[in-house]
Amino acid sequence: MRRVPHAVSGEDGSDAGEAITVNSARRAFSFSKAQHEADSVTHISADTLVNRGVFDVKGLQRVAPNVTIQSMNGTGTTNFFIRGIGFNDFTQNNMSSVMTYIDDVAFPLSTMMSGQMFDLSNVDVTPGPVGFTHGMADTGGEVSLHTNDPTSDWHGGVTEDIASYARSRTDLFISGPIARNLSFRIAGQTVHGGGWQYDPQNHTHLGNANDGALRAKIKWTPDAHTTIKLTGHWMQDDDQVVTGRPVLGFVASQPIPQLGYQQAEWSLRPQFAQKIGRSASLMPSEHNTLWGADLNMSHDFGKVTLSAISAYETERVGEFTDQDATALSTGDTYRNIVANVFSQEVRLHNSSASDRLQWDVGAFYNRTRMLQNYYFDFTDYLPQRGYLSETAFRSTQQSISEYGHISYRLPYNVTLFGGLHHTLDQRALIGLSTVHFGINDKQFNNESTLSAQVSGVLGVQWQATKGTLLYFKASKGFKPGGFTANNTVSQAQLAPFEPETVLAFEAGFKSDLIPNRLRLNAAAFYDDYHGQQVVGTFLVPNYGPLSQIVNAPKSEIWGFETTIEAHPLPHVFLTQNLGWERGTYQVFNNIDRGKTNAYFAKTGIWQGFYDSFAGVDSGIPKLTLNGEADYRSDVFTRYNVEGGVDWMYRDSQAITPGGVGVYRLPTYFLLGAHLTFRPKNGPWSVTAYASNILNRHYAETAGNASTTYFYIPGPPRFIGGRMSLAY
Repeated sequence: MRRVPHAVSGEDGSDAGEAITVNSARRAFSFSKAQHEADSVTHISADTLVNRGVFDVKGLQRVAPNVTIQSMNGTGTTNFFIRGIGFNDFTQNNMSSVMTYIDDVAFPLSTMMSGQMFDLSNVDVTPGPVGFTHGMADTGGEVSLHTNDPTSDWHGGVTEDIASYARSRTDLFISGPIARNLSFRIAGQTVHGGGWQYDPQNHTHLGNANDGALRAKIKWTPDAHTTIKLTGHWMQDDDQVVTGRPVLGFVASQPIPQLGYQQAEWSLRPQFAQKIGRSASLMPSEHNTLWGADLNMSHDFGKVTLSAISAYETERVGEFTDQDATALSTGDTYRNIVANVFSQEVRLHNSSASDRLQWDVGAFYNRTRMLQNYYFDFTDYLPQRGYLSETAFRSTQQSISEYGHISYRLPYNVTLFGGLHHTLDQRALIGLSTVHFGINDKQFNNESTLSAQVSGVLGVQWQATKGTLLYFKASKGFKPGGFTANNTVSQAQLAPFEPETVLAFEAGFKSDLIPNRLRLNAAAFYDDYHGQQVVGTFLVPNYGPLSQIVNAPKSEIWGFETTIEAHPLPHVFLTQNLGWERGTYQVFNNIDRGKTNAYFAKTGIWQGFYDSFAGVDSGIPKLTLNGEADYRSDVFTRYNVEGGVDWMYRDSQAITPGGVGVYRLPTYFLLGAHLTFRPKNGPWSVTAYASNILNRHYAETAGNASTTYFYIPGPPRFIGGRMSLAY
């Protein structure tokens, strides 16, 4: 057995403490308990996250199949897609189709997840409709982070990571007892540097990180049946954002700059800086403060266990982006957000996992309040606009839901299961106004939407052998509607989009074909999608096209995914995830953005070209591959060495409905490597690593502003070293 310098995961994926991990020769694969559950959840250990260089939520698409996680125009706002179901919320005031959780606390605003990927036990990525045993219902699934708990004895550690472009990352924790049955844990992280972009006009570097985060936990177990955990966290994000590279211009008189891969242009006029109340030297960046607290309590009454989670989360966002990706002031954007979320969950379930009858019932309440100011500088966009503007609004939301789930184990290891979830959701957009400074002030009517619906799941599983599980399930997912509330110039833009629902079918198996040597999990799925919420186009006469969230009445997604884990030879460990999916619109009419932009570039006139997208590919990446090959061995009797390579391939992705040419992100392949040396029973380790070894030039996502369409480039090659010390 050997001591390691960071938290490790136990056999079932839960935190096994800081001190010990079982030698890999005894057990090659983790999460054995999950092999007997009828789902296709991807369970990711803390060790895997470190080896693959996953330190933010976007990196999770490198360790799970059929997953796409992208920032919004290079900012701290993140959009999640699982099996092609997700939500591109560029206005940041709606609920995602993929719910995010930290320690069972729901985070309905994805920006609140920023900076939370440290001191983790493990991460779960769950596809398909959820909400039948906990939390909120949605259509696409959930991403759940599980952080390390306080320990009953003393542990502490620090990790220093230094890499290319002067990037540094420091992690630390301390954990131990305060008194009998009372323990604590404090963990923190700071990240600095790493800016790999530069502006050729003034040679300014862009993209440097500058953030810090703290998390504190207290765990009290007054008796053997009661657990109370209080958690608080704080995060300050002053990171510079990655700026786009224009690939297409919409205005003939404003040719787009020809830039190298690591080059970018941006601008900030003093008049705009004064209007937003920031320094004239401000670079594209975040200025976000996130904090919150939650209280998690549970008590085992013998036959049943009662648990309750109360949580409060808040964000203060100041975000400057250059959304035309040029030195002109044709799309400079600044956003202020003040938002808070309160949630309360109460759950009751049977205590014994060995009972034939397993059941859960519970209720969840969520309340969100938001203020947002959205500033634009269109001064150089002449003659169409040529002004500064501000759109401001308040939004309110509250929902209450009830859920229940039951399963019963029949003879011959057959289990039937089913669940229901009822949601009542109310949202309102209040007091929205748009000011074109020096020109006009537009006030818009309030909008509201109310939705109520029942979702559910029904399925069967068969434990055919000790190591093989087969299952089938059908489920219905539901996600409420909402509003598009960005640069608003017409009341019609504020019409609420409708809820979306999906009827999902999944069949799969989990098998340890050769115990401790070969594990194979696979699932096939089909999603019948109704009211899919997608980013469409709203054309304002004599103004231009603006993005608007609309409903595609009917679409479908189908595909499969597999995970293979193998230990074919002594010291050799392999993991391979493969995902293949295909989505098409069946009923969907909207403006063809490509044709509309092309006509304006030719004539200078905005004219909408409407198309039916029936039968058109919805653009999700068809093939995704990611994996890792490791070699682990003892050297010089007293030491252990681990080296490996990892890879990721992503197929092309259309950003707009029916997108072709530049409106489709090209495919890309990334390769990484790591080598770690540590004593078998010592407190330290040293690691050398590299990401994007081949220095591929690729685009992570794309977007458009008033005058350009641009790609957000991914990071170039990074080479780094890491040293950890723990006790």
